[in-house]
Amino acid sequence: MISDLYSFPPGTISQSEALTGQLIMAHRRLAELKGVAPMLPNQDILLNTLALQEAKDSSALENIITTHDELFKQELDIPQFDNAAAKEVGRYSKALKLGYERILSKKQLTLDDLIAIQAVLVIGEPGPGIRTKPGTKVVNRATGEVVHTPPQDHDQIVELLEMLLVFYNQAPDQSYDPLIRVALIHHQFEKIHPFYDGNGRTGRILNLLYLVQHGLLDLPILYLSRYIIRNKSAYLAHFRTEQADDNWEAWLLFMLRGVELTSTETIETIHRLRDLMADYQERIKTQLPKIYSLDLLNTLFKHPYTKIDFVIRDVGVQRAAAARYLDALASEGFLDKQKLWRSSYYINKPLFELLQGK
Repeated sequence: MISDLYSFPPGTISQSEALTGQLIMAHRRLAELKGVAPMLPNQDILLNTLALQEAKDSSALENIITTHDELFKQELDIPQFDNAAAKEVGRYSKALKLGYERILSKKQLTLDDLIAIQAVLVIGEPGPGIRTKPGTKVVNRATGEVVHTPPQDHDQIVELLEMLLVFYNQAPDQSYDPLIRVALIHHQFEKIHPFYDGNGRTGRILNLLYLVQHGLLDLPILYLSRYIIRNKSAYLAHFRTEQADDNWEAWLLFMLRGVELTSTETIETIHRLRDLMADYQERIKTQLPKIYSLDLLNTLFKHPYTKIDFVIRDVGVQRAAAARYLDALASEGFLDKQKLWRSSYYINKPLFELLQGK
């Protein structure tokens, strides 16, 4: 039997003037984000760069800390750059892409999909999968405070998830605005806390997949984790067990404000990325016309750190030509060449600084 604490969805939510106004602003900014994303010629650039940004901050919320330098070096797949935290952050990016592929192909999310996403995120003991043993509590790592005690029975967890997924896959109707649905789904998923590990990261991936599944975005590029990091205490406060479940306004305002601010920041990042690509395109055409191609330009922006193998794969040239292209770009100041034993890698410093928020 499902207790009142976990009954879902909630009853009618009264919409105050403040909530209505915030909902309008969140929708407006999200629609603008959806509109500006196609401004880049290759959508993989957004998926690679912004997914890694989201992965970094989402993982930081779970105390998985890495630097931009470590993260981008990990993408080079060079043994000397192996870093455990960066690898774990990279798994978030892979899990997000897995979920995105499944949403595109199936147009819905199933319990198997949910488990598959979490399985990419988590390795080692106690391993992936829905909890089977009691004892799990949600704790504020900074203070040691028990924020919430989720359901402990495996069958009940499965039942709650299946109810949640029915709501998740329903087409939005007049009862709940789609952005209200996102906030309600996220709150319920984190309350259920179905896994031993990876609940927060999985829940934040579900937010992005919902927006894609229901047409609010075409790509999972809403960079929401940074907002949650900035407001982590307020975020955790909404999950305290003793919170009155019929008072949703504070939580909804929190999440809608996050959608508005995050959309605005992501729009600015895309504009800056587009301008930087346009600058590189014009200057490479002028200074190095013999090697310029759109494929080469895209390669330089898919990975802030690149190497010869990436150019071979993306541009379709032989190793000698790929090395020559990258060395020419470094000589003209487009890339910063770094030696590593007998090989080299190359840094697009303006892109690196842009993604750092500088």
